[in-house]
Amino acid sequence: MIFEKTLCENKIKAVKLSGVEHFSPELVFDCGQSFRFDRVEDSRHECQFSGVAHGKYISVAKDGDCIYVYNTNEDEFNSLWKVYFGLDRDYSEINSSILSLSKNPALADAVKKSSGIRILRQDPWEALCSFIISQNNNIPRIKGLISSLSAKCGVECDVSGMERHVATAHKSVVGATYSFPTPESLVNLGEDGLRVLKTGFRAKYIYDAAQRVLSGQTVLADIDGMETKAALDELCKICGVGPKVASCALLFGHAKLDAFPVDVWIKKVLLKYFDEDFSPESLGEYAGVAQQYLFYYERYLQSSKGE
Repeated sequence: MIFEKTLCENKIKAVKLSGVEHFSPELVFDCGQSFRFDRVEDSRHECQFSGVAHGKYISVAKDGDCIYVYNTNEDEFNSLWKVYFGLDRDYSEINSSILSLSKNPALADAVKKSSGIRILRQDPWEALCSFIISQNNNIPRIKGLISSLSAKCGVECDVSGMERHVATAHKSVVGATYSFPTPESLVNLGEDGLRVLKTGFRAKYIYDAAQRVLSGQTVLADIDGMETKAALDELCKICGVGPKVASCALLFGHAKLDAFPVDVWIKKVLLKYFDEDFSPESLGEYAGVAQQYLFYYERYLQSSKGE
């Protein structure tokens, strides 16, 4: 990957990178790991997605092996977005590691067909709260609830100059261009206020998580230094957080790439393609990356065939 240049368009800056391998905005944002990015339907690029991350509205586009990130500059890209998009990791090496640990043909096919997915390094609080919201929910509703919470408790992002890069879905959704709510703002809103926003049974869980993080009972900054098992146990102390939600928070918010969330789709994958004695630990330090490949493979590729 080569940093090519900084661009300037309508008073916004963008960076262009060339020689980027194993990165597809479409796969990254369609594999269920993030809920704030949507497609720019009328883009002049082959593929473009925009959304809010780390309190800023940005856009990422792809043409061939070139990647464009709008509303940033070289210094910010190197300090924040390079890590956020997982562009600081060698996915050729990661894929080789996964394949070296398993001869499973379905996994090999998943790695091949899902290449382009990278694990995002999301804000730890946002990842935790988002996957609490995701419980017994579908993606459109998850996105809607997050937008409602953001409109109520977040801060509107500056999108001036970004008119050509705003996702089509965000042009009519209040909150889609707002920052994710802080724990303090959600505690101030209260459990009843969360219920008013139609979070349902999740209101209690969101409120407990916000309270614990705000009070210091749960210190998300300490999670990075923990072993994955200990980190999982720590997050499961939060009301309503079980192994699946905690594993998602660790994988997508703390770069614990060995965390292996098991939902209904992964249960299906394990029953369909793996022996009953299979253990995620057998896939090593990148088991969570393999999980995303398998999830996308089964949910979006195999199911589309009517299997």
